[in-house]
Amino acid sequence: MSFQIDRGLFKLDFTDYYAILGVPINSDAKEIRKRYLKIARNLHPDSFSSESEDEKQQATELLSKLVNPAYEKLSQDRERAEYEVLVRLKGQQAIKEKDSVQIFSEVATQLSKANDVDHAYKTALQEIATKQYQTLDQILELTGQISELNFVYLLRKGGAVPGSSQTKNQAAGGAATSNQAGKSNQAANAAPAPSTASQAKPTAVEQYCRRAEELIVRNAFAQAILELRDGLKLEPNNSRCHGLLGMVYLKQNQAKMAKIHIERALQLNPKDEIALEAKQKLDKLSAGTGGKAKPAKAGQSEKPRDSGGGLFGLFGGKKK
Repeated sequence: MSFQIDRGLFKLDFTDYYAILGVPINSDAKEIRKRYLKIARNLHPDSFSSESEDEKQQATELLSKLVNPAYEKLSQDRERAEYEVLVRLKGQQAIKEKDSVQIFSEVATQLSKANDVDHAYKTALQEIATKQYQTLDQILELTGQISELNFVYLLRKGGAVPGSSQTKNQAAGGAATSNQAGKSNQAANAAPAPSTASQAKPTAVEQYCRRAEELIVRNAFAQAILELRDGLKLEPNNSRCHGLLGMVYLKQNQAKMAKIHIERALQLNPKDEIALEAKQKLDKLSAGTGGKAKPAKAGQSEKPRDSGGGLFGLFGGKKK
């Protein structure tokens, strides 16, 4: 059975665990557990209402592959706190890409115009959640609707309003003049938001890069790699991420991996300063070792060969 959902936050290549469980963003552990137990009772093979073996199997798969992973992520305080950080970053990405994600459900469209955003959000979500797991054939559809609510809620809390291109499908069927007027008003209201948001807050990928740079300064290279890989999941063609990854791998004496990311960074941006400096270091390293980097000895911390100035001196090196 396919559990693909291509609406709301899922559209941003993100698994919306809040939508899967049908709980509001930032719900506490008690609320999450209560909701999970209710869903589990509906889908568990011992209590599932249908007599059909196929439907029982489908319900079991939904519970084990969709609902349980969501509960595991949100039930643990540390996991939930980390996930909430990702949700906030997705909120920033949503503001940046608000015109590229269409809104299909009427409730999400209404939320985009509501005066009391928090009340309208929770009321609409609770109404959908009561029906979410009643029948198997509507689970994914209603989960997508909840994720659209989450998407719009994050936009509204970030000071943005969904653009006219998102709601064009909802506007179909109305008078042409009304549609044009509505789109113009939405565009006028939404126009200042991207500029303000981009000036006030860095993008999600920029935040990954900044955290990686801080980790590089502390020689926490493994953690820096994880941050940069997560950044590339959002923007696979981000030259800064590739350049930083190349630099980190070079500091770890992993010349092959360094070369891959350095070359990719320069393909994307031939003037990328980090990648250019990393390439110079890589060329010197290759010339001095016959093209092979010497692995660090067991038990020893990995240190860069050249710890002079520039970016390599800034990121953890010692000045001569």
